[in-house]
Amino acid sequence: MLTSRESAYRAHHSTETAVLRVLSEILLTLDSGNIAVLALLYLFDRVDQATLLQRLRTSYGLVGSVITWFTSA
Repeated sequence: MLTSRESAYRAHHSTETAVLRVLSEILLTLDSGNIAVLALLYLFDRVDQATLLQRLRTSYGLVGSVITWFTSA
């Protein structure tokens, strides 16, 4: 039940193929004249959710559906 984009637990797929796919998607997006944004988050279980959400709002101006991504589990 793996999606076509899943790299783990597949023969001949690795973190390298996952990175290459992301890079390819970004380059295709930029080549088509669109803007690409990549947000990489590595969060520990000890991060206080309220603090994280407040920081995302005040420091980065994130609102709406982006904040919802972080509040839905």
